[in-house]
Amino acid sequence: MGRNRKVISAVLVAAAALVYGMSPIDVIPELLTGPLGLTDDFAVLLGAGVAVWKLLGGREPRAGDATPPPSR
Repeated sequence: MGRNRKVISAVLVAAAALVYGMSPIDVIPELLTGPLGLTDDFAVLLGAGVAVWKLLGGREPRAGDATPPPSR
């Protein structure tokens, strides 16, 4: 995947997580469950953070980085 596609994907993942976090519609509504209702928001934000980190944190593999095949 090209660098531009990774950046665009990371921005879309982050934006979707923020929209979900601000949305009044939740899997576990805060109105009914109190502070327990924030767990789904936290899980979505944590998952999005990991996804963005993986998308932007990795570097492109180089020719010398590959593990050579085992000799037979």
